[in-house]
Amino acid sequence: MKHTTYWLENVRLETGFQVEDGRVTATETATGNIKIDGGKVAAVTFDPIAADDTLPKRDAKGALLLPPFRDAHIHLDKTYYGRPWQAVKPARSIFDRIEEERQLLPKLLPTAADKAKEILELLLGFGSTFVRGHVNIEPTSGMRGLEAAQEALAAYADKLSYELVAFPQHGLLLSDSRGLVKQAIELGATHVGGLDPIAVDGDMERSLHAMMDIAVETDAGVDLHLHEQGAAGYAIMNRLADLTLDAGWKGKVTVSHAFGFASGTPAEAEQLAERFEEAGISVASTVPIGRMVMPLPMLHSKGVKVELGTDSLTDHWSPWGNGDNLEKAGRLAELYHMSDELSLTRALRFITGGVLPLNDAGARVWPAVGDDASGVLVQASCSAEAVARRAPRIASLHKGVVSWGQLQ
Repeated sequence: MKHTTYWLENVRLETGFQVEDGRVTATETATGNIKIDGGKVAAVTFDPIAADDTLPKRDAKGALLLPPFRDAHIHLDKTYYGRPWQAVKPARSIFDRIEEERQLLPKLLPTAADKAKEILELLLGFGSTFVRGHVNIEPTSGMRGLEAAQEALAAYADKLSYELVAFPQHGLLLSDSRGLVKQAIELGATHVGGLDPIAVDGDMERSLHAMMDIAVETDAGVDLHLHEQGAAGYAIMNRLADLTLDAGWKGKVTVSHAFGFASGTPAEAEQLAERFEEAGISVASTVPIGRMVMPLPMLHSKGVKVELGTDSLTDHWSPWGNGDNLEKAGRLAELYHMSDELSLTRALRFITGGVLPLNDAGARVWPAVGDDASGVLVQASCSAEAVARRAPRIASLHKGVVSWGQLQ
């Protein structure tokens, strides 16, 4: 559905907090109407629409509007989604998994564009209208994964926004993929990827310098897959902070996973977090559970931007990804004991790029006139309930376009 100008009527918006004895105990809402013009919010009113207003109207029927969700890390070019079920095969090391990929990718790539479209449709159904997609760039895939993702994203151009990471899954140095990654950026990828500079590439300095050099030469962002923990993980992340500041690349670098933060002492993790904040390095996380727990609340408290993502959507690396970032926010809240009303509302920021309907004082700050007319309509009384109960999604909007669901 496309309308240059229309009213989204009968939409539930958060308006404030109820406070008792200094604590937020509930979230107040009201039903309002939003005028959308040219993909932007033109007006927000809690008054009835004038009887003589002739603009088209779409009825939200009292559904709660939340800021649009962002999937900050998902692989678009290799998946079992939409294919017959397959569990993960055991592998002794990442090198075994890389060798498995070399055999598997030629079988997956011919239909990768269609599968990527299915992934995008799934993500839209869960409310994500922004995607940072990762695509393999290495000798086995060449540019085919990138081309498949670009074909899919072009088909959804009016329904979502995206970034694309040229990801050297088989090692930037190990597979001699530097030229391929640079070519991928020239062909439209937005970020230079990297992978475990010590464990996979075997040379932290050469690997990090190669990644950053490509980014600076092509004016691209950086998104490093980093699974390494302990002393290696800390050394890599500290060195990346150095190179980021040296290059003037503040705000352009992400570390995906960043498992090193889950090792070491709390003091070491806090010191590294302060370096990340200084360098403007963000962290993309899947909210891992089990023996390794990431200190995500600490990172946020130190000013590090933390965003959540799916990572693998049922593929040869993991069977667990489901594409639902609201579920991720709920997992984060549950894992870190964010069970009170205010904490649950704040958990939403990790999947919206920091955008919340209410600020910490309870003032309504979103949606506002001039904002993109993007959001997610959910079946919930407030954002706290939506996070805690993983509320059903009703419709997704992207710059005025109903990109998933139906509004009559």
